[in-house]
Formats: sequence, structure tokens, C-alpha cells
Amino acid sequence: MRRTRSLLTVVLLSAVGVLLLGACGTLRAGPDGAATTATTETTEPARWQTFAPIGVTAARLADDRRTLSVDVEVPGPGKTCARDLKAVVTDTSDRTVWVQVTYSAPAGGTPRADCRTTATATAEVRLPSPLGHRVLSVDNFTAFTADDAAPPHLRLCGELGCHPAPTGCTPASYDQAVMALDVPNHTSRGDERCDGKWLVFDVSSRMGPACPEGAGPGCGASLDDRWFFRAEKSGWKPIARGTKGGCTDVHAIEPAFPSALCADLPPLKRSN
Repeated sequence: MRRTRSLLTVVLLSAVGVLLLGACGTLRAGPDGAATTATTETTEPARWQTFAPIGVTAARLADDRRTLSVDVEVPGPGKTCARDLKAVVTDTSDRTVWVQVTYSAPAGGTPRADCRTTATATAEVRLPSPLGHRVLSVDNFTAFTADDAAPPHLRLCGELGCHPAPTGCTPASYDQAVMALDVPNHTSRGDERCDGKWLVFDVSSRMGPACPEGAGPGCGASLDDRWFFRAEKSGWKPIARGTKGGCTDVHAIEPAFPSALCADLPPLKRSN
């Protein structure tokens, strides 16, 4: 009887030892023959978070004019980088349909190597009614229109909107001309000379420190340029620039520019 109890005790102690080893790791021989403990690391599951797409590249309408497909850029490729892509109509009006696109991706930490590139994914949604001539606004930053588009594709609108002001001698048209230039933000425009086909005006870009003019060295400094334009179907196209008086700068490039718009222009001086 005593022998049976002793044997049972040994079996129980052995079982406890196995459980303890399983919790703490396994015994392995080290380089010097000594026993070492190797612990088992546990990896926490990835925490997924909702994001807006990196970019919106294209949009299409099916034949019913209501089924919308939106192409967006997401981390990728593969569902381990992005998943749960969806598009939802958030609001509508007589002029605009707003659509929000979202996807889920692991949050925090360094992205996996295969998730540091981008992939194109397509989200679909059914509009409450045909888009018609309304503007489609995706994620509040990218706009499309069916006007002047080749079905099934929608036309991507530019910075001036889906229906920019036509080229002409109007303030809105002059604003479009400034946007066609490679100039800093907050560039001011001088007097315009325009005949509907040709345009010239001066622009002034602030340079140096941001401080009131005369408050210190460099305050109020600006860079002045004169730009000449030709009207094209897409808007005003810059054709020449310079600082010389009269028509010298533009006639060296475009002799057809009318002298009546530039003959008496004074030379520009750089402001310091």
C-alpha cells in the first residue's frame, strides 16, 4: 500500500514538472553543455484601424448610371495590408453627390515590407439616383463629373473645379492664368492687358522673411516677373516671361503677340 502511494506521488510530481517547464520554456543544451531555458514569445494580434485612401485615381458609372466604381490607392498588395474596403454615399444635393471611401489596415508600428508600396483597389456603391450633371465628390478632396467624359469613365476635375471659367478677359479667367504658373502661393497679380486671345500681366511674389515692409533687412522684398499668355481650349497658356520693357521678351518667342498690349510696358525692377 505504501509502495503504491509513493509511486502515485512520483507520477503527480512529474506531471507538475512538465507543466512548469511548459509554462517557462524548454530546456536546451547551451554551447558549453549547460542547460538553458528557451522561452516562447507570444505575438499580439494586429490592431486594425479605419483609414481614408491614400489617393483617388478614377471613377466609373455602369450603364444604369447609378452603380459607381471608384479606384483608390491603398497599402498593398494583399489583404494582410488592407481589407474591408467600402464606399458609402454620405450626402446628396442638387449639385453634388458625396461619397466616402474607407479601408482597414494594421495600426501602429513599422509596416511590413510588402505593405510599404501601394496597390489599386476598387470600391463599389449604388447611388440613390443617377448622377446626371451633378459633381461626384470623393472623400471631399477629389471631384469627378460625367460632363465631357467618355462613358463609363467620369472626368477627373482640376483645381479650378469641374467647370472652370472660360478663357476671356475676366477676373476668374485671370485667376486661372495665375494657377497655370509655377509661382509661390499668395502671389499677387498686377494690371492685366487682354484682348481675348492674348494676355499679359505682372506678378509679384514675396521673398525673404515674413515681416512688415521696412521692419528689417529683407522685409518686403519681392520677386517681380511679367508673363505673356495665349488663349487655348484648355485655358490661358504661358508663352513667355521677362522683365524688359515693351515687347522684347515676348516677341523673341512669339512675334504674333500684338504690340498694342505690350509696346509701352515699362521695365520691371526687383524689389529688395
